[in-house]
Amino acid sequence: MFRSLLACAVALTLVGCTQSAPNADPQAIAAVSYRDAGPAYLTLYTMVNNRTGGGGHSSLMINGSERVIFDPAGSFNADIVPEYNDVLYGITPAVERAYRGAHARSTYHVVRQKVEVTPEQAEIALQLAKQNGQVMGAWCSNATARLLKQVPGFEQIDMVYQPVKLQEQFEQIPGVVTDRYYEDDDEDLQKGLTEGNADLNQQVQG
Repeated sequence: MFRSLLACAVALTLVGCTQSAPNADPQAIAAVSYRDAGPAYLTLYTMVNNRTGGGGHSSLMINGSERVIFDPAGSFNADIVPEYNDVLYGITPAVERAYRGAHARSTYHVVRQKVEVTPEQAEIALQLAKQNGQVMGAWCSNATARLLKQVPGFEQIDMVYQPVKLQEQFEQIPGVVTDRYYEDDDEDLQKGLTEGNADLNQQVQG
């Protein structure tokens, strides 16, 4: 397992698993609180290598009393998106698009797997995400699987370390709707993050 984690650590620094950003203050988080209208749901993101089919990163969007992304050891950052202990806040439609767009490029695409849940399930997932704390690099899939396993109705999720293995398990949950998002941008993740941040700032200023 150590060799597997070491290999993942090297690969994930190119994809999305890195050290976390400094924690935002509570006022900044409260100022951007957002909830998507409609039913509660969970969306698993898996960043998949276009050449090998291997996974590079796992994260989980939770739409409960507010919509956040649990992005364990994730690399996404934007001026208008506060982060606290690997949880991204204020996930409006524009921010969600920026999140996907930053990770999808010539070398990787993004698999989204959405499933409706009860408000109670979503709230449990939300609180687990907030309480989890920061995650070490290369442990993104394990942290996401561990969170899901604690949500009633998701106990069948096994603890895994590979993003695609978690994706395959999530696909078996009744009611899951899957789509894949592609872009043909430069393979440099940091370039995608910078461009996404600029686009979000322009939308806010406009």
